[in-house]
Amino acid sequence: MSHPSRDAATGAAAPRLALVAGEASGDLLAAQLLQGLRARWPGLQAAGIGGPALQAQGFEVWWPTEKLAVRGYVEVLRHYREIVAIRRRLRARLLAERPALFVGVDAPDFNLTLEADLRAAGIPTVHFVAPAIWAWRPERVELIRRACDHVLCIFPFEPALLAPHGIAATYVGHPLAGVIPPRPDRAGARASLGIDDAQPLVALLPGSRRAEIDHLLPRFLAAVAILRAERPGLRFVLPAVPALEGLIRAQVAASPHAAAITVLRGQSHTALAACDAALVASGTATLETALFKRPMVIAYHMHPLSWWLTRRKMRQPWVGLPNILCGEFVVPELLQDAATPAALAEATLAWLADDAQAHARRERLVARFEALHAELRRDTASLAAQAIAPLLERGRAA
Repeated sequence: MSHPSRDAATGAAAPRLALVAGEASGDLLAAQLLQGLRARWPGLQAAGIGGPALQAQGFEVWWPTEKLAVRGYVEVLRHYREIVAIRRRLRARLLAERPALFVGVDAPDFNLTLEADLRAAGIPTVHFVAPAIWAWRPERVELIRRACDHVLCIFPFEPALLAPHGIAATYVGHPLAGVIPPRPDRAGARASLGIDDAQPLVALLPGSRRAEIDHLLPRFLAAVAILRAERPGLRFVLPAVPALEGLIRAQVAASPHAAAITVLRGQSHTALAACDAALVASGTATLETALFKRPMVIAYHMHPLSWWLTRRKMRQPWVGLPNILCGEFVVPELLQDAATPAALAEATLAWLADDAQAHARRERLVARFEALHAELRRDTASLAAQAIAPLLERGRAA
């Protein structure tokens, strides 16, 4: 980290924070946390692993987020040596520089082991986004207890699950619920994209990792062909993660229906506000889609061995966050072999149908998503900063 700045009010050295955000969604969460902390400590410095949202906050990037954005056992194995080397070098640097606090944002496979080492060396640690021990891998709770001084939870039921294990935790709401308006501006989003208000529009969100694009985008594009055969007037919008934009544009350009697909650089929230339905990869984007109150079809596909290992560890019948949080299949999930282009297209067309039953189904879904939004909406940045302030002060004084 660079030479410490001074607090304007006290003249004391501003606290130094180390942070790791392991994927695009974590980068956004971390940026909001950093904003909240800087409201209390304006001169706070932060460095580590992050992406464009953190960089926009003046974060010093030692490695970019995409270095860790790998999902699936087989996919991780391909990048294992590089990821381990990054963690080893990061650990050595942090032990030498001794920041006042380390915050690991999501990415538990990378962050929890690192947090355990740092905490054992006397550096306070916080994990933001509790690992979903209620969904899979419950054995991870012991590592969480050893690794974390405090856990910031984004779902309201999580602190009570961690408390019996002696893990300090605070529910801070889900940051996305504060960013996404309760009533999205569909007309404004469509105007910004140049799409007529009456034009039926489907958002395609095939994921933010290379492996997801490799596995899901060809299926989504094949589904587009089927959808266009049934509904020739359909248009599509595909927000691309900047790091994968070239790859995505090349695949879309090779599609016979490329003229009907608008590829955006980022702008996933604009796409979701504008669309009538979404075809979306399982992950944080499904929750974003729910907060935009849009019908969706959740899809996922990975290497067969990764899928077999993942299925063995799952503890619930759902993988999509909207279904998990609602406790039932409020939207369809088409996973692995079920994620065929024909099935994806059929499920999407069901949401777009123009009959009384489909209208009622959409209205029920919007009501569920409105209730979910209200439950998750909190002043996350302030609550998170308040929860970890004692640890930051403790580390600062050490």
